[in-house]
Amino acid sequence: MTLIPNETASLYRQAELFIRTCHSELQLADEYTEHRLADIRTRIAETGTYEHTSEELIHGAKMAWRNSNRCIGRLFWNTLHVIDQRHAATADEYFDALLEHIRYATNSGQIRPTITVFKSHQDHEDGWQICNDQLIRYAGYKTADSVIGDPISVELTAQCQRLGWRGQGGAFDLLPLVIQWGQDEPVWRNIPEPDVLEVPLTHPEYAWFSAFNWKWYAVPIVSNMRLEMGGLWYDTAPFNGWYMGTEIGARNLADEERYNLLPVVAEYMGFSTHSNINLWKDRALVELNAAVLHSYRQAGVSIVDHHTAARQFKQFEQREQTEGRTITGDWTWLIPPMSPAATSIFHQSYDNTWNSPNFFYKSKPSK
Repeated sequence: MTLIPNETASLYRQAELFIRTCHSELQLADEYTEHRLADIRTRIAETGTYEHTSEELIHGAKMAWRNSNRCIGRLFWNTLHVIDQRHAATADEYFDALLEHIRYATNSGQIRPTITVFKSHQDHEDGWQICNDQLIRYAGYKTADSVIGDPISVELTAQCQRLGWRGQGGAFDLLPLVIQWGQDEPVWRNIPEPDVLEVPLTHPEYAWFSAFNWKWYAVPIVSNMRLEMGGLWYDTAPFNGWYMGTEIGARNLADEERYNLLPVVAEYMGFSTHSNINLWKDRALVELNAAVLHSYRQAGVSIVDHHTAARQFKQFEQREQTEGRTITGDWTWLIPPMSPAATSIFHQSYDNTWNSPNFFYKSKPSK
């Protein structure tokens, strides 16, 4: 038996727990699992790390989605399409892989849950990092007393301008993809416009709504989280599902720190915004969310309303219980940001233990 130094023993323990669980779920033979663990033990002893097989990477990424305490959409965890890009090494290869992800996931509006996994980097080894928090984002231009566009993107927009990118100065300018190697200067590439599916927002009843030319992009591809499985960290692993309507209508477009559209909608609906007693925020919020759901359905783009998503999460809970797995969840994230008391999740409590594999937020690149 190969002995493992103390400093690598923890990695092996994490690897063993993951491998045994993963192989069991894949119904792989016990003999193969023991052979695989022996190989991992040897590799860790000799190199300080190991690599996942393609089969382990694919199922592990699915398990990470299943374990994601804050995600209401976990019913579909086993449909995740995993793109293995661990061979990518150059900036061009990374950019090409990110564009491939956008195109594959978008699928003309029939959104496909997708994750692209790049090389793991242990012990803070230098590697390519994505600077965007989502692959597709709108720019935010800071002015003297306000922001044009998305305030969440002000810092990245300024960075892109420093690097030489120039936007149109509008409210919905697409930011480029920005990646960085270690502490080197970041590099960027524009996303070709045909690759980004956007949805013009209209309202099923109010004709004036379309005059604002508001819109949103079809696919939320999260790129500021690290994937951990079996003790290995994949710092660059962008992933997506499809939108729940309230993510757009009750957060991105409604939050005061984002596009803050509720006062505009309320004004055009004829509500006074000088007092809260008429519930102008609530009434405007409902109509803004109705517009988002209507627009995405009209455009043929996948989306789910929060009531349906809550029912789907209930199905997920039932399936997990049938499989003998413990349900974990972060209640504060699982309840939707609109009418949460009208969903079953509001009336439940959840164990917020974070199991592995899982996704974790990572710190921003230094530049």
